[in-house]
Amino acid sequence: MRARIATTAAVFALSALALTGCGSSGNDSKPATDQTSASASGAADSASGTPASKESGSGGSAAGGTAAATTGGSAGGSGSGGGATSACTTKNTRLRFLQAAQHATPQKPAQGAIEVTNTSKSICTIVGAVTLTAKDDQGKADPVETDNSQGGTDAVDVGPGATAQAWVTYTDLNFEGSASARETCPVQASKVEIALPKDVGRTVDVVKDGGAAGIFNVCGKDVRVSAFKAS
Repeated sequence: MRARIATTAAVFALSALALTGCGSSGNDSKPATDQTSASASGAADSASGTPASKESGSGGSAAGGTAAATTGGSAGGSGSGGGATSACTTKNTRLRFLQAAQHATPQKPAQGAIEVTNTSKSICTIVGAVTLTAKDDQGKADPVETDNSQGGTDAVDVGPGATAQAWVTYTDLNFEGSASARETCPVQASKVEIALPKDVGRTVDVVKDGGAAGIFNVCGKDVRVSAFKAS
């Protein structure tokens, strides 16, 4: 009888211990559940925050790229517009006046030339009237003044190192005088003044085609300058 009571008591004791153990297990699992929930919540927050942050950054980059592209395009367009050629002036050209290689005849005038050589590294443009003035070396006659307004003043682009040329037609002989005085004209100029459009005049020597000194011998006032053509 005592043995049964002892056995029963032992069973009850074990049952109590078992129940106590279960209670402890339940309490231990609760923090785990809370931790799991917190982790899940953090992960959710992280998940929702990360795409938003990344998307925002990506959008910023795209916007920056667009802005850069737009700015770059505008700059390129402006540069292209600013690429218009500069005018040919005293600063970027060299001038030369060539005496006619052959004398005039009663049927055909003598033909000299004005040469404009571009000495810069970029294209320059001649547009407008080019003026030519010749003064007699002795000052015995009025100067001869003319331009190419009738011959043509359309724009002519002259590349770096290239030359534009205009013909100068005139009479260099006096057909009314004696044979010995045929080459005696009112204006005999060893120098002439040439002014490019909207530029100051430059005095240059009159030269022959080979480079030797020449004379711009003008009989009469009919001196004409043609339009320029680039070579």
